[in-house]
Amino acid sequence: MQAQQKSVRDLKIGESGEIASLSDPEMALKLLEMGCIPGVMVKLNSRAPLGDPITIIVNDYTLSLRLDEAATILLKA
Repeated sequence: MQAQQKSVRDLKIGESGEIASLSDPEMALKLLEMGCIPGVMVKLNSRAPLGDPITIIVNDYTLSLRLDEAATILLKA
């Protein structure tokens, strides 16, 4: 039995991961335009006090995402 694939939403502050794919076709275009491209490393930078939104570092810039958006960015195991 395979475990559920890890997403950006699952990262802890300071953790990094390589983008494997984007699971939501409707959101994928928006995320691709913001630099969330498969093969690119992302790092969780911070969380808002209540947990949503989060900021990630992609290609040397900081991007703010809602948790539902972050959950669609799947990481390589």
